[in-house]
Amino acid sequence: MLTVNEIFHSIQGESTYAGRPCVFVRLTACDLRCSWCDTPYAFHEGSKRTLQDVLDEVERLDCPLVEVTGGEPLLQEDVYPLMQGLLDRGRTVMLETGGHRSTARVPDRVVTILDVKCPGSGEAHRNDWGNLDRLRPQDEVKFVVANRADYEYARDVIARHGLAGRAAAIHLSPVHGVLAPRTLAEWVLADGLQARVQLQLHKFIWDPSTRGV
Repeated sequence: MLTVNEIFHSIQGESTYAGRPCVFVRLTACDLRCSWCDTPYAFHEGSKRTLQDVLDEVERLDCPLVEVTGGEPLLQEDVYPLMQGLLDRGRTVMLETGGHRSTARVPDRVVTILDVKCPGSGEAHRNDWGNLDRLRPQDEVKFVVANRADYEYARDVIARHGLAGRAAAIHLSPVHGVLAPRTLAEWVLADGLQARVQLQLHKFIWDPSTRGV
């Protein structure tokens, strides 16, 4: 049984898959409280659904790309058969996770988008650094950056863990409406950092407060 906040068909707004049509399965509950969180409604809102019911709804939406997100999806035990079931149905499966729960059991073919928390989130002390050792060739790493201190923290983590040679992509995402994308881009250029400046595409297509996109 899964507790599901919402399932919807939209445009992928982040990662190297940005711009592609995608079905999102947003699961309920998160044990982090990031200062910049844009989905607090997923902390508690949701309904119980069977694994088969969720798989059937995704099937009806008929899209080859599926992202499992939250909340924090790895809090729910049935997320693992959900991801495997989607893979078995021929989907490309992405997992967006907050980086504080072990990814050891994530199926091999899933594309994990690992969010490493920076100090500005208020949750950097929760990072499970072992997840960086568990990166597979297809996995991507994301840092949400609120200020210069966050940027320098991300830059240090990238260097210390050799992420440029280990992750499929490294994304630095400015907190929407807080840090100007141009400022972040200038920092990246000045340092020659091997990372992508990532904007949340869906927040430019739709109003940033819109749900289900």
